[in-house]
Amino acid sequence: MHLPYQRRPLHDLPDTPEAYDAVLAAVTEESLARLTAEGSFEHPTAVLDVGDTSLGVTSLLALAWQRGGDPRLPEAVRRSLAFHLRERVFREDNPGYPNLVVRDSGLPHARFVLRAGAHPHGDWPSTVWALLQSVDVLDAADGLLDGQLRRELSALALGYWRWLTEATFFDPQRAGNQAIGCVVGGLMLARHLPPRQGTAVRLRAMSLYDHGIRARRVRSRGELLPPEHGGAYDNNYGPVSLSFLAQAHRVSGEEVFAEDGDALARHLDARLTGGGFDIGGPRYSEQHCGFEAVLGLRHFGRRIGADLGRYRGDTRWARHAAGPDGGLDGHFAFMLVWQIQDTPGWHRAPSTAPARHQLRAGGVSVAFDDRMTPSLVEAAGTYYLPAAVDRQHGFGPVTDGLLLCRPFGEVRVRDLRGGGLAGKLVTQPVVDRERVLRHVRSLYVTDGTRLWVTVVVQRLAGTPHLLAGMPYAADDGERVRRTARPAGVTSAGHLRLTHPSAPGPEHFDARAEITQEQAAFALSPDPRVFGDPDESWRHLVSSTALEAGPAPGAPADLHVFAVRYGGSAEPYAPAFDAGPRGLTVRTEAFTALIGDAAGDAHGSPELTLEPA
Repeated sequence: MHLPYQRRPLHDLPDTPEAYDAVLAAVTEESLARLTAEGSFEHPTAVLDVGDTSLGVTSLLALAWQRGGDPRLPEAVRRSLAFHLRERVFREDNPGYPNLVVRDSGLPHARFVLRAGAHPHGDWPSTVWALLQSVDVLDAADGLLDGQLRRELSALALGYWRWLTEATFFDPQRAGNQAIGCVVGGLMLARHLPPRQGTAVRLRAMSLYDHGIRARRVRSRGELLPPEHGGAYDNNYGPVSLSFLAQAHRVSGEEVFAEDGDALARHLDARLTGGGFDIGGPRYSEQHCGFEAVLGLRHFGRRIGADLGRYRGDTRWARHAAGPDGGLDGHFAFMLVWQIQDTPGWHRAPSTAPARHQLRAGGVSVAFDDRMTPSLVEAAGTYYLPAAVDRQHGFGPVTDGLLLCRPFGEVRVRDLRGGGLAGKLVTQPVVDRERVLRHVRSLYVTDGTRLWVTVVVQRLAGTPHLLAGMPYAADDGERVRRTARPAGVTSAGHLRLTHPSAPGPEHFDARAEITQEQAAFALSPDPRVFGDPDESWRHLVSSTALEAGPAPGAPADLHVFAVRYGGSAEPYAPAFDAGPRGLTVRTEAFTALIGDAAGDAHGSPELTLEPA
């Protein structure tokens, strides 16, 4: 089975002015054919997220008219705007909405579902989206809207802003993308208001960003990130937040948005494989967004000098939101407007600066979590997740049923590049069942095609093995498919691929046609997309796993595990030599010195790396 949401890298989509004009031309023809007698552009089957959709199509047509001058568009824009003002503006409190701080305010809001009392929890983000669609139309209003219609739309946009910031709690869902979107709406609205009023709105927007978003940032992999549904980063919403930060920076020039966007972009670049596959999040594990991510990935990719466009988006939503039949839906149309207005192109070259939480070269990448344990390994077009054993998840030595990958102290990292090789040495102090402190030294080396992993630890009792990941997905042309087969993995010691023997959702067998996200929600106490799949996945007891035995020829006082991912299937037989400076490892491609755990004068283990 193919993974449903991770498809093509977003930077593969044509983004020339001609390509965008073709997109707008297609939108124009479909919209004019759909326009109802009442002036609605809504998709016929739309039920959820409907409060902003017709207005979103209106904003796209306003931009199309601005760029091409199609004489059919002014009347369609005016009719559709009149429809929204007449039929899609709600001033009575929605029954059951719990987040009001002012009752019966009379301020306008948009509805997630039009029927009163039906799913009112979505009204706050729907009103944010309606505000953003409104200001996009205002931005294109010159020569398009007469004075009266323009004044009505300006008053509506201000009413939306006041409902979001005065009549309700700010960001009631604790969703960073929604909150930053609201701030962007205020910053864009301020430009259409009289100077005194506009200044007040701008200052309020900046205050909300500082106290309502920045103050709640969550640290993950060395960066402070806007919170998203109770976590730090989500595959669907994280890139959306990045796009909102890009637009905030573009319209305000405030450096704080650039700084925070750079941090989020560095985090995304570190967690994303070279092939663009990624996994994990507090709301969605594997559901990737499409066009909503383009602006942020492109803007901040240029800023930090990284190829963020390798992100595999859901290209069913490559240009705009679409209904189940593929037809145009105006939801989130403001993101397409903004990306069309963002004329510089993609930065396509990978960042060459060493990153603590990633090792990447060519077609090989290793993303590391906060513990500096691999969270995702890519080699030979195959992606490996951390495996699970006895409720413990990760990559690392297993002895007496205990996985030694939870640091008990500071984790040290050293990076080296040269001679066509890239290497990273990670030293983790861990405690075993006898409370003995042990230093696990893990060396990762790649030539861009193969990945060598060498793990060294003081000799362990019993028959230990290295938990070396779970094969999960593989490239298949433009798509990613599920797999349970490792691609050319060899080990100096005995290597075996095991599968859970027990039934039940808490045991993940990679041979089953189920995604990690589906399995996670099966373990969730709330499987209706409001559960946390990352948290639910932690309830996994066991999984398919690569298990590598100790390498022969290691010094008597050490256990060494050596695994090679990718390349030929020829036997892997590294040589080891213990000396006063540490352990020397010789392979067919390199010689490395893994320094003694005692380290240098600062306690940091030495690393040298030379091609063979």
